[in-house]
Amino acid sequence: MIERLLPAYVACADTYETDAPAGSLYPEEARLVAASVDRRRHEFAAVRACARRAMAVLGLPPAPVMTGHRGMPLWPEGTVGSMTHCEGYRAAALARASDVRAVGIDAEPNEPLPPGVWEAISVPAERERLPLGADGSATPAIHWDRLLFSAKESVFKTWFPLTRIELDFDEAEIEFRTSPGGATEGTFVASLALTAPGMPRSYEGRWLIDDGFAVTAIVLPEAPSA
Repeated sequence: MIERLLPAYVACADTYETDAPAGSLYPEEARLVAASVDRRRHEFAAVRACARRAMAVLGLPPAPVMTGHRGMPLWPEGTVGSMTHCEGYRAAALARASDVRAVGIDAEPNEPLPPGVWEAISVPAERERLPLGADGSATPAIHWDRLLFSAKESVFKTWFPLTRIELDFDEAEIEFRTSPGGATEGTFVASLALTAPGMPRSYEGRWLIDDGFAVTAIVLPEAPSA
């Protein structure tokens, strides 16, 4: 599913399986989740199995994916990527750093957010554009509050690896656009309140509602040569 949102030069892999193949973690990866509950270990392993499938698509040997600050994946040298997991779906996207500066992907269940979260993650302009009903949906097939959360997660996953600067929900404003051919997919633009050297203030992404999930993705192209 995630490949529908990304260009061909970004390698993708996803799964709807809950568990990863037995023995799919490297020892150093296994140590990161040794004290975690079973559910966390399973999703950690499954999404890394997706990551190694994406590596293979790029012609790269399998390698461990460790974690940095805020759980940021540490990719093999010369690559950039992103991972996501939610109940029932895991995905990874990977590209060569010579082609792409950053990738951010996120998947969420297409369900309303818990009470009070919509107000915490949105800014006034977003609440005006996306008036939500009691079920968190302005369109029967789309829970816009959850889609907004996913889009902001994709923004953070694109921004943070390049800047190491925290980004709060109210520091990114999202405007969604639907595609002419369908009401359950389209694009979005994220405008940031923060600046950082060499980083744009605006990010373009794509979104999709399918199979019970809200999925978003951003690809930040390689900066043009000076």
